[in-house]
Amino acid sequence: MSGARPWVTFVVAVAALIGALFIPESRSAQRADPRPNIVIILSDDQSPESLPHQPAVMPYLQGQALAPHGEWVRFTNAFLNTPLCCPSRASILTGRYSHQTHVETNFDGHLFDDSSTVATWLHGAGYTTGLVGKYLNGYPFGRAEYIPPGWDRWDGKEQGGGGSVYYDYTVLKQGFPVAYGGGPGDYGTDVYASLAVNFIRTAPTDKPFFLYFAPTAPHPPWTPPPRYENTYASMSMPHLPDLNELDVSDKPAWVQALPSLTPEELTGLDRARRLEYEALLGVDDAVRNILQALTARGELENTVIFYLTDNGFSFGEHRWVTKDCAYEECIHTPFLVRFPGAVTRMDDHLVSNVDLAPTLAELADTQPGGPVSGRSIVPLLQGRPPPDWRSGVLLEWAGDDRIPPWWGVRTQDFLYVELDTGERELYDLRTDPFELVNVVNDPSYENTVTRLSAQLAALKAS
Repeated sequence: MSGARPWVTFVVAVAALIGALFIPESRSAQRADPRPNIVIILSDDQSPESLPHQPAVMPYLQGQALAPHGEWVRFTNAFLNTPLCCPSRASILTGRYSHQTHVETNFDGHLFDDSSTVATWLHGAGYTTGLVGKYLNGYPFGRAEYIPPGWDRWDGKEQGGGGSVYYDYTVLKQGFPVAYGGGPGDYGTDVYASLAVNFIRTAPTDKPFFLYFAPTAPHPPWTPPPRYENTYASMSMPHLPDLNELDVSDKPAWVQALPSLTPEELTGLDRARRLEYEALLGVDDAVRNILQALTARGELENTVIFYLTDNGFSFGEHRWVTKDCAYEECIHTPFLVRFPGAVTRMDDHLVSNVDLAPTLAELADTQPGGPVSGRSIVPLLQGRPPPDWRSGVLLEWAGDDRIPPWWGVRTQDFLYVELDTGERELYDLRTDPFELVNVVNDPSYENTVTRLSAQLAALKAS
């Protein structure tokens, strides 16, 4: 291991203060390595308003994250470079933008270079690594029982059709396919949670571990666990100003072409959102089980836990249903980090999913195995933000037959987007948080457009 970093010193100090209370004596004696365990919990297609939410739809996680002494940091300005499953996951695993990984759509998983990822970096640094759940769309890419490099334990879900999101799926357990059916005991989130808990219980005790837990919930078709069916059937769904936006004449042509949603469609979307929340209750149980397993092992106070989603989801905002858009519903992610010793708080610094990989490398006291576009957020977690922290995050979409390619920059106050069609968008989030008025042609914003256009060009070239 290379020379100790501030994080290592921090962990040693925390362990000295609370180790006797929370870590069994036998466990402390076995672990001479002070580096933390790392757990990533990655949900699938979670709408950003769901966490936090009032009333809570993930009561356990929300209660933990908002508890005064819970040691959770909630990043309120967390965004996804490309708001789509496969590109987002490739960026999480590498710390690189989608145009750099060449995984820009859900059909590009086979192009992913998995020879240098957080798994290979942490495995090479002495971590026991494990993946449970969804890897990349299309896995195993026609390569039979393929296990990507760097993973000591592999419980990866095979790509299946739309009916395999929650039931009737196959998991490659260490390369051996195991099929699950349609019974209550086969519900995907619960199965993956059990596998994750088993990984925590059985990981070697003489070195740290890294768990990447990726259930397929709450992805459409939004199927809740049987025990939670109809839990939120009567929950009121507020209709915010951007829902079924009335006047889209200032939006790009692709939005203008979207028809207004009918009352029946809006009722269906309300029901879909309730089902999403019920599916998230299964994820909430998985979070509880993981934290309880860490506690039982005596490792909770020596584990950094990240919670986020791969992309948001629009339930009719700006007339759009699904992801890929440049608006808040698509690009924003819940981003919670349990960092031992942290003061529970909100942090408004701009962070991106490309920051995960360099953050994990710093926590593991190692170096990324290649170039990264993100930055480690460890200084933010430690409450010592660098004075040169970024003022904007890069957003991008390669385009399809529904939405043309676009590039964007999100700052704390603005969203600026350039489409391949030549169209542009600018929203002043200070006065227009629902992105209803495109002010890109307003003379009073001319300097802002010039500045953000230059910033976007620099980010694209970085």
